[in-house]
Amino acid sequence: MINRILIRIKVIQMLYSFMLTRSDFRIQEAPSKKTRDSKFAYEMYLDTLLLILKLSGRKISPKDEIPNLATAQISPAIHNAKIISSLASNSELQELTTKYDRDLSQYADCLSYLLDEICESAAAKDFSKKRKKSIGEDVEFWSVILESIMLKDDKFVEAARRNEDFTIVGFENGIKMAIDTLRDFYDVKSAMVNSRKSLQDSLEQAYRLYAGLLLLPKDITRLREEQIEAAKDKYLPTADDLNPNLKFIENGLIEAISDSQSLNAYLKENPFSWENDYYLIKDLLDNILKSDVYKEYMSSKDREFQSDCEFWRNLFKDIVIPSDALAEALESRSVYWNDDISIVGTFVLKTLRRTAADSNHRLELMPMFKDEEDAVFGETLFVDAVNNADNYRELIDRFINDSQWDTERIALMDIVILTTAITELLNFPAIPVPVTLNEYIEIANYYSSPRSGQFINGVLFSIINYLRENNQLQKSFENKK
Repeated sequence: MINRILIRIKVIQMLYSFMLTRSDFRIQEAPSKKTRDSKFAYEMYLDTLLLILKLSGRKISPKDEIPNLATAQISPAIHNAKIISSLASNSELQELTTKYDRDLSQYADCLSYLLDEICESAAAKDFSKKRKKSIGEDVEFWSVILESIMLKDDKFVEAARRNEDFTIVGFENGIKMAIDTLRDFYDVKSAMVNSRKSLQDSLEQAYRLYAGLLLLPKDITRLREEQIEAAKDKYLPTADDLNPNLKFIENGLIEAISDSQSLNAYLKENPFSWENDYYLIKDLLDNILKSDVYKEYMSSKDREFQSDCEFWRNLFKDIVIPSDALAEALESRSVYWNDDISIVGTFVLKTLRRTAADSNHRLELMPMFKDEEDAVFGETLFVDAVNNADNYRELIDRFINDSQWDTERIALMDIVILTTAITELLNFPAIPVPVTLNEYIEIANYYSSPRSGQFINGVLFSIINYLRENNQLQKSFENKK
């Protein structure tokens, strides 16, 4: 039932939330009580974070005048560590560097020495052997380096002593503060686990909504039956009140819903009810009773089961799914459902069409996923997108036209959509290029800014051509689904 369109949307939602928090580098505030130890500890703390950047081959500020270390001297594993990009882009660290006038000049003559010590360490050699490094492993590597080398190295301590406020307590506390900041850096492994669980939960919630929507005709019919019975007890009932047209409440689909073994089995394990949504049910019923679909159905003598199913298909299409009252009710129940209603609604329509064609008048729930491949598609797409996000961001930036788009102001949602699309292009060979391109342009048009579809289309098309020219994308653009 849950198709790849909905899965892609769910992956983008989870990836967006994940990327909002993955670079949560919290720089500690200066101590309120300024003793000599605490003053130097804070300066040492900032210096240590800046030294991590410098020893990784990064400029510490636009005005950085300390010569860069030799590129050949810096291990690619250290230079390309994911944590370095997050630290380098932290605006708070940059502001504090200026505020406290930290420039690392006192360490200039020992930087090469320090880098040699780091690169020759067992920790660095082990770190370099790892092919795919998580941010958690980056954090652990630098924590070990600070504890085992920088906290104990005599030459480094001597360089730190050049600060007239130096104290050994401040020196040790400053480095420990830097270690704490690294270890407090958002735990991506934990975030990945939580995000993957949220992704699965959101897909399961979509299926639960599907089952819940199939229950709506029963509740609407029950309310109409109560109204008809109440009309008979009026002070002056009319002939129509006493002899009502019962075609609506005797609709054959309602019995099929009540008797559905698959629906009842699912609801036994995953209870769902509209009992507390009286005003929603009444609003839907009121709109149904006023509709042309209802009037035409009630005036027809056709009592075929297929006609009963088609009647409710039309009600879902014209009244139920577009209902503002339904959207409001769903929003109060689940954060996922408002975005799901249009797609899940199509699954309801397909189920009613299948039910109409069933010779035994049975309503069967569609399976949650078409096959095992679809069942793992979402998690695989999400994990691959996270693991390659930095590389794909570099690819995206390469093809953004600076004259048309400000790279610093591009919506995060657009970056997430592009990242997911590139992931699908490169990691799912069975999905044709045009399918991927068209799906993500549509998602951008719906979920992001008014110009996002045009932006996604232009950047993705350039990336596709680049990947094909460099033999990184083997799929034919003419493939058809």
